[in-house]
Amino acid sequence: MFKRLLVFSTIILAATPLAFASDHEDDVARIQKAAQVFTAIMDTPDKGIPRDLLKSAKCIAIIPGDKKFAFIFGGNYGRGVATCRTSEGWSAPIFVAIDGGSVGYQIGGSSTDLVLLFMNDHALNSLLGDKFKLGADASVAAGPVGRNAAAGTDLRLNAEILSYSRTKGIFAGISLDGAVVQADRSGDTSMYGANVDRHEILSGRIATPPPARGLSRELNAY
Repeated sequence: MFKRLLVFSTIILAATPLAFASDHEDDVARIQKAAQVFTAIMDTPDKGIPRDLLKSAKCIAIIPGDKKFAFIFGGNYGRGVATCRTSEGWSAPIFVAIDGGSVGYQIGGSSTDLVLLFMNDHALNSLLGDKFKLGADASVAAGPVGRNAAAGTDLRLNAEILSYSRTKGIFAGISLDGAVVQADRSGDTSMYGANVDRHEILSGRIATPPPARGLSRELNAY
């Protein structure tokens, strides 16, 4: 029985990259869902992301919950988008994925949204790479919520990335040590074409595509 399970697990894991390959409709839906998640969070100012932290963030990543990425042999997987601040507002989004067996991304079929604030240049450079590990390659801390300027000031000085989760309407900081954030190049290619440069996207040198303008408007409003 164990051997059968092991063989089956190997087949599933080998097929995983194909299962996660993006298509344009999925990517558009992912951007729209990210905008909805951000709006829902910021519409509750007493329990949302502190405005001063959001104003100081270099970049933000939003990974909407999606039940189809629930547990795969103890692992968790989610896909979302990230955008960075430019001189003219927020950039067009790049596509990212997050995975890790201990992040608590989805438990028992419950769908959880994740938000990451990248607070300095080192965190931004990590985002530009193909893959980095939270807590190892970039320090991460559970972000404060609500109107808590004092806590926000302390964390802004000490943490490179602030992490949040929202499950069933409850929004809070969450520890994501050990989770891996990586580039979802299939999404980038689907949205921008082959050989796209992620640095050019996040620096604002590539125009925001129509499907992402709603997300940019929501972010620029704050």
